[in-house]
Amino acid sequence: MSAPGSARSAARPIGLLVGFLLALAALLSLAPIGALAAEAPAPTPSPTGDFTTTFTVGGVIRSGDEPLEGVEVLVEGDGFSEVGTTGPDGRWSVSLPGRGEYTATLQVETLPEGIAPRDPDNVTRQVNIGTTNTVNVLFPTGEGRVSTTTIWDTVFTRLVYGLNFGLLLALAAIGITLIFGTTGVNNFAHGEMLTFGAIFFYVFTTALGWNVALALIATLALSAAFGWGQDAGLFRPLRRKGVGLVQVLIVTIGLSIVVRYLFLFFFGGGTENVNIGLSSTVSLGPVTITLASLISMGVSVAMLLLVAFFLTRTRIGKATRAVSDNASLAAASGINVDRVIRIVWVMAATLTGLAGILYGLYRGVTWDMGFAILLLMFAAVTLGGLGSAFGALVGSLIIGILTELSTVWIPPDLRYAVALIVLILVLLLRPQGVLGRRERIG
Repeated sequence: MSAPGSARSAARPIGLLVGFLLALAALLSLAPIGALAAEAPAPTPSPTGDFTTTFTVGGVIRSGDEPLEGVEVLVEGDGFSEVGTTGPDGRWSVSLPGRGEYTATLQVETLPEGIAPRDPDNVTRQVNIGTTNTVNVLFPTGEGRVSTTTIWDTVFTRLVYGLNFGLLLALAAIGITLIFGTTGVNNFAHGEMLTFGAIFFYVFTTALGWNVALALIATLALSAAFGWGQDAGLFRPLRRKGVGLVQVLIVTIGLSIVVRYLFLFFFGGGTENVNIGLSSTVSLGPVTITLASLISMGVSVAMLLLVAFFLTRTRIGKATRAVSDNASLAAASGINVDRVIRIVWVMAATLTGLAGILYGLYRGVTWDMGFAILLLMFAAVTLGGLGSAFGALVGSLIIGILTELSTVWIPPDLRYAVALIVLILVLLLRPQGVLGRRERIG
């Protein structure tokens, strides 16, 4: 007589998960997103360029340490052609229509009298807008070497961009380390939680025209529900059945594929920009950055401080750390381990959804944006120390800054490889990561 009841009990979690995925599909299909995007007003690109929702190429032209004003650079590619002109500070910038291959050619005849390019036969630069939205191009002029001021301006610019990227990465990576610390699960569907937040914020603001505050609340609520649904419908039943971590890892990979291709089916394969009216720019020395980016950095710092307060000062935060240290001992001391894990899933999904919103402002929204940086998130967590929330922050900042700084010397498409090489070197010297605890084996 107990068999039918057991079957119903076993089927309930599966039904929960299927129902949640169907609800996700229904929400995404409320309106044809492609049509809504076509009707929405296109965002106005920033004329000075930034790394958020526009694609730009630019640079500084100087003779020695003196900026050259009025020098022109012709940018062409795939039917696009536009001239950038240097201002009083020697800076020029051209907003591009999208990713692709372009050429930037210095118009030698516009140089001041007595000034010539250092290499007259090499005044054209190939520009590849791929994994980075902004590329700086240098055209050395005069008799001497390239100005060290120009180089340091470029380095400082990439440092600021890297700090922003690192903070966004940390906001998402902390969710990975919290889930791993309390359950031992490496969640390969974590990138889809980031994409989830970005897509729904885009739909609510740009496609449906909702107020930004309302869209933010709705997106974070849905992200929290997404995390709750994953644990309630899938991972808690697997824990109760004693399924091994390797099998659970494979389940997370399958969940990642299912959700990602749901995004592709309903959202489409293009890149959409979130238009919330924060495209005005601010100059910080040599750096030109949008207001959206500054707000993004401030929000990231504030949320990371709140997470630190939660883990160190609140009762549930201390319980979370206790479960992470030793779940069996925590259960024996009266802590409801399942409840703590559920709270961790909801919090991780909410933080990652917020990271998706900010990352959508940073790079635009695509169906696989979370999957594209999933390896970087795992690299940040591993570099900082598995299971350490503060280690995830340190690792993310290292990865973010290195990936952006490396573009000063190497092609932008190779920047992620540099971060992973650094990860390998650090782990060879310190296998537990920067803030991880040394484990005794045997």
